[in-house]
Amino acid sequence: MKISFHGAARTVTGSKHIVTLNSGKKILLDCGMFQGMGAETDELNNGFGFDPKEISLLLLSHAHIDHTGLIPKLVKEGFNGRIVCTEATRDLTEILLYDSAEIQTYETENINKKREKAGQQPYEPLYTSEDVAHCLAQFETVPYDGWISLDPELDALFTATGHLIGSAAITLRIKEGRKRTKILFSGDVGRYRSVLLQPPTEPPQADYIILESTYGDKRHDVRFNLVKALRQWVEKVCVERGGQLIIPAFSVGRTQEVLYGLNQLSLEKRLPDLPVFVDSPLSQKATETIKKYTTQFNERLQNVLSIDDDPFDFPGLKYVENVEDSRRLVEYKEPCVIVSASGTADAGRVRHHINSALHNPNNAILLVGYCGAKSLGGQLLSGAKEVEIFNDLCKVTAEIGQVNGMSAHGDTDDLGQFMSNQAPEKVKGIFLVHGEQAVQKAFADRLSLKGFNRIECPAPHQEYTLPLPRKRKRIPLQSSVQTAAA
Repeated sequence: MKISFHGAARTVTGSKHIVTLNSGKKILLDCGMFQGMGAETDELNNGFGFDPKEISLLLLSHAHIDHTGLIPKLVKEGFNGRIVCTEATRDLTEILLYDSAEIQTYETENINKKREKAGQQPYEPLYTSEDVAHCLAQFETVPYDGWISLDPELDALFTATGHLIGSAAITLRIKEGRKRTKILFSGDVGRYRSVLLQPPTEPPQADYIILESTYGDKRHDVRFNLVKALRQWVEKVCVERGGQLIIPAFSVGRTQEVLYGLNQLSLEKRLPDLPVFVDSPLSQKATETIKKYTTQFNERLQNVLSIDDDPFDFPGLKYVENVEDSRRLVEYKEPCVIVSASGTADAGRVRHHINSALHNPNNAILLVGYCGAKSLGGQLLSGAKEVEIFNDLCKVTAEIGQVNGMSAHGDTDDLGQFMSNQAPEKVKGIFLVHGEQAVQKAFADRLSLKGFNRIECPAPHQEYTLPLPRKRKRIPLQSSVQTAAA
């Protein structure tokens, strides 16, 4: 048996991992798009590092684009197997993939106009809406907490991770002759004190673990109060300065958290009387989908539902659907809050709002999630005096802020709790993914202190043969755990 890593290897995006059975069957775990990798992004997304026609089965941990965004391309290039996930993941993936295809088509048309004038060959999008429709026909949904037989050699168990509606850790139970092997893929592990969702469910004991490590060296600020933070920013920017507060937020997950916080202010009569615009058709669709799965909400949100049948809606909230209204909103100069995708500000309508807002010191751009250093959001947070937007340099005069503590990823303590039921002496190997290399090394040291001995940080496209050869026990360095930035 072999495991290979073709995305989210020493980085936090593009998740793709393959388990190859001795029979030759290949199980792909996630098929994510690389995002926020600067000039490397297109090249990384153009090639898989494996042949899609050889994949037997695709299992999805959750719907975020960095875990699902290349599925249409996978199918387009020859994958014809089943795509298995929870029902909520299937519903959210559908709207995310259609949105991704539309963005690609729109951006490709704009790029090709310039390329045509320069006498250059046109670009092709990674996939179209037609490709999305084709791949959706291959989806099958499964419930949480029950073993499912997917193949005579393979059973799978999906358990909730509290990262996103429908998110799951996937345990594979592989049967090869008399040998039984359990491989746990964590997907993205959520927080045990999530704003919206129930905490992760305990997965079964595994022999090998593919474990995310996004915040493996950091602790979130437990004192963080979303409602208080939002009120402070709205008061400072919109009321005191008469400016606009632009909040880049991913359409699925983060936008709903922001709306929930603003709704709480509204219920408490502490939200100033000003418009709040959500400029993302995808956000509206995602919010309606998420409201279908209230059983996955945590106890606090369940209590809110007893007095408020829609925790994501409040007076003054307006959704912007069509392009013409979005363009008019860019020209709108009155105090307001604008929530728009994407969260890293690398794509979507939010770039237009940032471009319009940056020149005015009364305005503020408020980042509410993780931003890679090369993303527009990351550049703004680094203190850049100028940034490039739509191929033009734009001076940064507006205030740049960040709300710490809103990440849907668990911190080092959450990851430790997720691993707490795993007996170290029974775990034959841990593969750290979905994290920067320096973070992974620090997290590996912390896991070593807990008794886990064989910990690997795979490089892109690296392959391992199981069982792993014996390795001398690592002596961990003294760990240094920081406070998370988002």
